[in-house]
Amino acid sequence: MNATSSDAAAQAGPAAPGRIVLLTTSHRVAPGLLSWPAWQALRGADQVLCADGAHPQLPYLREAGVSVDETSPGAQELVDACAGGRTVVVVATGEGEPRLTDGLARLAGSGRVHMPELELLPASYDLPGARLLDLVQVMDRIRVECPWSSRQTHEGLAKYGIEEAYELVEAIEEGDRDELREELGDVLLQVVFHSRIAEEGRPEDGAEPFSIDDVAGGIVAKLIHRHPHVFGDETATTPEEVKEHWLRTKAEEKRRTSVTEGIPLGQPGLALAAKLASRARTAGLEVELPHGEGVGYELLAVAARAEAEGVDPETALRAAARAYRDAIRAEEGSPALDG
Repeated sequence: MNATSSDAAAQAGPAAPGRIVLLTTSHRVAPGLLSWPAWQALRGADQVLCADGAHPQLPYLREAGVSVDETSPGAQELVDACAGGRTVVVVATGEGEPRLTDGLARLAGSGRVHMPELELLPASYDLPGARLLDLVQVMDRIRVECPWSSRQTHEGLAKYGIEEAYELVEAIEEGDRDELREELGDVLLQVVFHSRIAEEGRPEDGAEPFSIDDVAGGIVAKLIHRHPHVFGDETATTPEEVKEHWLRTKAEEKRRTSVTEGIPLGQPGLALAAKLASRARTAGLEVELPHGEGVGYELLAVAARAEAEGVDPETALRAAARAYRDAIRAEEGSPALDG
């Protein structure tokens, strides 16, 4: 470099470092549905890079006229590409480009490099419930590839549904938030698992297949129909009025001839007795409890009395049983248990 060019460079000062935009997207949102700031960054960039040639966003970016180079530069290469004030947008892969971001962090920490401006720009966001899509995808793959899961049936899984429900109740009663979150996941797995099995149907039984979307659609329609005070023109200002709406719309849907219809007889005895008493009381039926010899009739009377007083007899008995368990362990000299 001669003296004249050296003087010119000195007068110009250091070259503008430019700007790096790391563009992240969610695979749970349809490709091409990007935020307006993301489209602005893409259209205004001097260069757009993506390391994954199969990235689901690429066809939509190109359709919109955005040129994308399929390359995976190192940190120093990317910094050099921004020289002279250029803006480079990196469309991140599903892993989030940890190798590149770590490399940029090392360069910035060295203090020897005039770093470009770094910006993390989320181009699409997950909606509430978006991770449920991941669960459906994972369950689909497990059903196909796992030797155990691929052979399961509704009947074979029934016992696990019961077990998981009890474990969920126990987590609630013990007030363990971490356990509650895990048990809710286990219960949710049962719903998704059964729905995935149901997709296959059983032609030999004349069973029509249905999917998790059918299950979700059914409960959404039911909730909307049974909440006319929320989604319709009716009003409800108290829990009692809400329950009245619920029971009335449920009766219209089911068209049952007895209030006892729909009560599962396989549930625990105390819960069954309390449910029968609740249905009778809600319907305004004054039915005298049957009298007989033995502890069964005594328990029936206790369950009915508990229900009338607003107490769940199953919950009350479990609480008393835990106290009894603790008393036994205390007598044994065993360590106390939580819950």
